Amino acid sequence: MIRHIVMWKFREDADPTEFLTRLAALQGEIDWIRSMEIHRSAVADAAYDAVLISDFDTLEDVERYKKDPRHVAVSDLYKTIRITRSAIDIEL
Repeated sequence: MIRHIVMWKFREDADPTEFLTRLAALQGEIDWIRSMEIHRSAVADAAYDAVLISDFDTLEDVERYKKDPRHVAVSDLYKTIRITRSAIDIEL
């Protein structure tokens, strides 16, 4: 199993609600997402504002997810509101 973790810092003038809502909806749309959690920081001045924790069976499934047009559409949205992004894939 692969855990895919992504963290974002958003622009101060950005409202990430639509992005986070559309991202969460991918779990019901993309079959190879095994689980998905999205959380916002509880601390206002945190290094990152939100985190995605998602599980996939294989690294190939993570790559399929990244290239899926439904994910790409959501990704294009976050690129307009983020300052920075960090990601890691770990094997469980």
